[in-house]
Amino acid sequence: MNKIKILIPVYNDWQSVFKLLENINSEILTLEGEFSVIIVNDASSENKPEFSVNLTNLKSIQIINMKRNKGHARCNAAGLKYINDKEEFDYVIPMDGDGEDRPEELSLLIEKIKEHPDIVVTANRVKRSEGFIFKFCYLIHKYLTYVFTGHSIKYGNYSCMPKSAVNTMVNEAATWSSFSGSIAKLFKDRKFIPSIRAKRYFGLSKMNFINLLKHSLSIIAVFKITLLIRSILFLIAYLFLVTGKISIITLIPVLGVIIMMISVIILSSRENMSEYNNSLNNIDSIDKIK
Repeated sequence: MNKIKILIPVYNDWQSVFKLLENINSEILTLEGEFSVIIVNDASSENKPEFSVNLTNLKSIQIINMKRNKGHARCNAAGLKYINDKEEFDYVIPMDGDGEDRPEELSLLIEKIKEHPDIVVTANRVKRSEGFIFKFCYLIHKYLTYVFTGHSIKYGNYSCMPKSAVNTMVNEAATWSSFSGSIAKLFKDRKFIPSIRAKRYFGLSKMNFINLLKHSLSIIAVFKITLLIRSILFLIAYLFLVTGKISIITLIPVLGVIIMMISVIILSSRENMSEYNNSLNNIDSIDKIK
């Protein structure tokens, strides 16, 4: 029987995480596998409330409490490293803790790894629940990523990775900065399931325009060499086309590309393998609630 670890980063959103645990427990009732949950508490400023629901279908539940807040991406990466270094497992399924990654799709992931046991399976977004403006911005993010990297990335953290893939991920500096970008870089042969981005269980989404922009640039930074080459080619071609028509308006695309290049170079410094290797030193304590 496969040992499957579900990895959930959390910062303060305990109400959502506990509801997610209940829903996961219900969804895995008929699924094959030994399921355990590892929650990475990213130095939450709010105390964890008591949780007394009996989750009989989950083998174990651990909460890894971090000393310092490192942000969602690095929290996820540290959890991946902890599982790879400390746990016995066959697969890891990272999930957001707010309900936007639907537990109902766990069955699709499990069925897909039966067909392709040694291949990374991603949950590719086919529908989102946000408003029009956010969807429009997200569409721009996808097109920009594709144009400047050559990769169409339709997924976030929600995926299922075999042990061999997890070991590869924790030895890649890009994982410390962008989970989805790292998957795109490392695993060309991937399978996917269709996934609907659900609404949060409680509260408002933390993915605002600024966070989306940072998320997009972090993915692009994984492919910074490709970006620089394509950007230079774009600037040469564009400036050739507008020769004799130079104005403030025609220079806006040039300025935009230059700003993006600079931002990506700065963000690429987040890909720090030394920091990633030492990320488990940030663990303060581990609570076993089951």
